[in-house]
Formats: sequence, structure tokens, C-alpha cells
Amino acid sequence: MSSCRAELIDRHVKLSSGARICFFVRSNGVVCITALLRWNEVRYRKKGLPPGTMGWPVFGETTEFLKQGPNFIKNQRARYGSFFKTHILGCPAIISMDPELNRYILMNEAKGFVPGYPQSMLDILGKCNIAAVHGSNHKYMRGALLALISPTMIREQLLPKIDSFMRTHLSNWDSKIINIQEKTKEMALLSSLKQIASKESGIISQKFMPEFFKLVSGTLALPIDLPGTNYRQGLQARKNILSMLRQLLEERRASKETHKDMLGCLMNSEENKYQLNDDEIIDQIITILYSGYETVSTTSMMAVKYLHDHPRVLQELRKEHLAIRERKKPEDPIEWNDLKSMRFTRAVIFETSRLATIVNGVLRKTTKEMELNGFVIPEGWRIYVYTREINYDPYIYPDPLAFNPWRWLDKSLENQNYLFIFGGGTRQCPGKELGIAEISTFLHYFVTRYSWGEVGGDKLMKFPRVEAPNGLHIRVSAY
Repeated sequence: MSSCRAELIDRHVKLSSGARICFFVRSNGVVCITALLRWNEVRYRKKGLPPGTMGWPVFGETTEFLKQGPNFIKNQRARYGSFFKTHILGCPAIISMDPELNRYILMNEAKGFVPGYPQSMLDILGKCNIAAVHGSNHKYMRGALLALISPTMIREQLLPKIDSFMRTHLSNWDSKIINIQEKTKEMALLSSLKQIASKESGIISQKFMPEFFKLVSGTLALPIDLPGTNYRQGLQARKNILSMLRQLLEERRASKETHKDMLGCLMNSEENKYQLNDDEIIDQIITILYSGYETVSTTSMMAVKYLHDHPRVLQELRKEHLAIRERKKPEDPIEWNDLKSMRFTRAVIFETSRLATIVNGVLRKTTKEMELNGFVIPEGWRIYVYTREINYDPYIYPDPLAFNPWRWLDKSLENQNYLFIFGGGTRQCPGKELGIAEISTFLHYFVTRYSWGEVGGDKLMKFPRVEAPNGLHIRVSAY
């Protein structure tokens, strides 16, 4: 009896000791975590800075920002107001949700608000990317880009290629279950490739596509160069894409053929007043591919989703496109005048971009210490011009959560001061009209050929990108 009691006492002592050690370790862990967080807050406690939290060293609040998205920003706004500091995507930043201030920042690049995209994006898209340059370099690179996608170029060279591609891409969907997210991603990339390098696009597309998707994933990642990270994979994908594009340039120079496409225009030193070297040409191509890919693919996917959910809108859209088809033979392509007549289609595209919020905001960087909203912003800090909430402002968009394309038939809405769905200021998306042409042509062939229903069960994420993690599946049948 006494030996049993002694054993129990011994076990109790051992357990208590273990518990004390465990508690000691946990306590010290909590102390270390608290100390790290405290140290990071003190680092950025400079007089005049806006209120806010900075999170962990290096990582900051990136995880919360990417996972919680709008809820993270709304929570911080409730605590600190519409202008607060944080640390996201590898750098200290200010998040601005004030519409007037946001417009001022976007309209005043010359006063020290240059593009401030994350380091991961700059590294992967290239130092000559239009988002990475400013001042006279930006003016020159933007001029070279606009020469490729001017209304004349769209009408005479690009629209015929887009029409030809869409006819083929949307064939043979009848009586199938398709992943519309996958199809619109392929569509956006392959259509752009055809416009850039029409003759070679079919040859390089299969090798190019998986590398490009890795490149895209790496642009919104912490710039930590470790094996297995999206950033490392994005850097490697860029190297592989550079190799493919350099080989393409060499082959074209060796053949001495004339090519009527974007790459031909960039390489034609006699006719093109914008003389770019090979590095600039390649980064310009990556710019075109990257900037068009996400907006065109996502807007197209979400338009299919919203049209399914709103039969009256679909009926009106289909009516517009059937009227165009009635004026044509089956083999006749979509032409410039057809595109200009698609008023309701344009309204559907604008309303889809607004309601889905394809673009949540834009990043700027301060080139000097400056005062904003009564606060002092240090040189080199990012300012996240967060425009998402403007899309749901009931004063600008009555009944803002309703999908109502008819609101955009009032053309003045396109010209209002707080329209940021295509960027803003001098950095408004230069490919806006080209993207609208691609989506319009896609919708034309989709709604005149097919009816569709959702398979169901697919989830949509709205931040940091609008995407369906497991795809968005629809059952397609002939119309």
C-alpha cells in the first residue's frame, strides 16, 4: 500500500515538473513572439506616421492581408480610419481608402508618386516593364506600347486575329462540361500570343503556357528566394520565357521575313519611331501578356457567371449579338463597326469589372518624404491606393450590389472622377480598349452558339485575385 502511494507521489512530481517545463517553454515562446512584434512596431514608430500595425519582421501582415483581404482592411479601417500604416508584400506601406486623396495620388505622379509594385512583380516582369519605369522612360515605353494597340491597329490587324482565334477556341463545346476558368485563362494567353507572334504562336504555345502561369503566380508573393516558393518558380519561369523569346527574335532576324503582328512592329526599326533594344522588346511583350491575361480571363469568366445568374441581362445581350449575326453570313468575322455597335456588351463588361472588383487597387511609392492627410510619409514607402470600396459606393452606383449593366448606358458614368476599374491617372490601363474587344468577341461567339448551366459546388475567391480555386464548371449545350 505504501509503495503504491510512493509511486503515485513520484509520478505526480514527474508530471508536475514536466508541466512546469512545458509552461516555461510556452511562456518564453510567448515572450519572444511579443518581443518580436513589439520590436517591429518600434522600428516604424516615427513621428508623424499614420496609426496602424506592422506585424512580423520581414513578413509583416502579408498573411492576414492575402487571406482575409477586404475584411483585414475593413477591420484596420474601423480601428485606425481610412489612412493607416501596415507592412505587406515585403515592404512598409500606407493603405489609403479616401476617394479624394486616392484621385490626387493617381493624378500626381510628377509630385513623387511613382509606381510602387512589389519587388516580386518587378523582378519577375523585368526592369523595363512599364510598371517599373517612370518619367521620360515611362513616356517612351508607353508610347511604344500605345503604337501597338491603337484604334487603327485594333481595327486593321488585331481584331481579325482575335475573331479567328475565338471562332476556333469556342468550337466543339457542345454537350460538354467545361471549366470556364481554365478555358478563359487559355483564351486570354493564346489570343495575346497570336496577336504578338501570329505565325509562331501555335508552335511555342504548349511550352510557353505552363511557364507563363508560374510567372503570374510568382508576381504576388513575398520575394523570398527559396526552393518551392512561388517567387523562386516565377523567377525560373521568367528565365525560361526569356530563352524562348530570344530564340524567336533570332529566328525572325535570320529569316528576314516581314510579319504583320506586334513583334514585327517592335522589330521594324525603319517604320517604328520607338527604337527598343532586345531586353526592352522582351519586357514589352511580357507586359502585354501579363496585363491583358488577368483582366481578360477573369472578366470573361465572371461575365459568364453573372449572365447565368441574371437571365434578363443574358436575354438583352444575346439580342444584341443575334442582331449582328443576322446582318452577316455565317463565315463573316466581327468587324470594327460591329464592335462599336455593342453598347450593351460594353455595359456588361464594365458592370462585371465593377461588381467582381477585378482590380482592388494600385500601388505607388514615394520618391521623397512628403505630407499627406496631415501625416508624414517617409521616402520609399508604398501607398496602396485601395479602390475596391468605391465600386460599392451607393452615391455613385445606386443599389451597388445589384448586377445592373443598364446603368452604364449613361456614358457619363464612364467619365466620372472615381472610376478606377481600369486604373487611374496617367497609368490608366493602355490596353483597355483591346481588352474590351477581346471580351466582346468572346461573348459574341459564346452567347450566339451556346446555352449553359452551372454544375454547382464551385467556390469563388475575391481576393487578392478573383478566382475559383477548384475551377468553375459549366454544362454547355447548343443554343
